[in-house]
Amino acid sequence: MKLERFRAEGPIATVFGAVNTGSWRQEYPTVDYEACIKCGTCQRYCPVDAITIRADQEECVVFAWDFCKGCGICANECPKTCIKMATVGGER
Repeated sequence: MKLERFRAEGPIATVFGAVNTGSWRQEYPTVDYEACIKCGTCQRYCPVDAITIRADQEECVVFAWDFCKGCGICANECPKTCIKMATVGGER
């Protein structure tokens, strides 16, 4: 298979802006901070990079709610099962 070269003319986007994509989620993650060992597994597996671990804070798992889809991968991968999924409409 021979690769062809193309010449791109005009503006080309290299950085994509994100919008509030978490607005359609049906569930959201809740964290039992006392059980959390701050391992970062949830952060590594988050497909949209919506989790930050702040080991120096009591509430160490921080979610970017504008981007969290409520997929539940973080809850599924947590080795201590300290992340549970809750239905939208409850408290965070």
